[in-house]
Amino acid sequence: MNLVRFGARELAPSKVVCIGRNYAEHISELGSEFPDDPVIFIKPNSAISDQVAVGPDVLHYEGEICFLLERGTFAGIGFGLDLTRRVVQSRLKEKGLPWERAKAFDGAAIFSAFVPLEAKVEDLRLSLMIDGAQVQAGGVDQMIYGPEDLLREIQSTFTLEDGDVLMSGTPKGVGEIRAGSEFVGRVYAGDRLLVEGRWIARTYD
Repeated sequence: MNLVRFGARELAPSKVVCIGRNYAEHISELGSEFPDDPVIFIKPNSAISDQVAVGPDVLHYEGEICFLLERGTFAGIGFGLDLTRRVVQSRLKEKGLPWERAKAFDGAAIFSAFVPLEAKVEDLRLSLMIDGAQVQAGGVDQMIYGPEDLLREIQSTFTLEDGDVLMSGTPKGVGEIRAGSEFVGRVYAGDRLLVEGRWIARTYD
């Protein structure tokens, strides 16, 4: 089982629950339709990795505010990269087929360490820097569906195990990953830095 760090502990999420189309400007940049309900999909434990690895497919980054769940509620906060095989996803969407091959592959969910959530959820925001330039920024105040609403919606459908992770959607600014690029993802509560993750994109071994 792949693990995530939560303070001094290591946990094995049974699944990663992801939210698509949760920021209006991101929906517009991809030319997608606005959802009537939250767009929910799942990445398996096997998708979790601590490395950003690129291969022959066009791979896009999507920075996200991520929540670690325990006892049915938000226990931890972290930064995550939802990696997407964009050309594969577009082809599947055109045919009305599921997205798993584009979203749930090995190495498709990258996480910083998680820290205890000791801030108001509505104050959370993210920043993603690539090679020193900010490429994404956004926060809970820009989400179409807030984290608490998402949690209730998810719990009406799925059983959430301790250690499961919620990826709450990505703001505008997604783009292609280049090998050798440095990614720095941060989550803030207002101006207070809560957690940071750093990765260098590499090619598959």
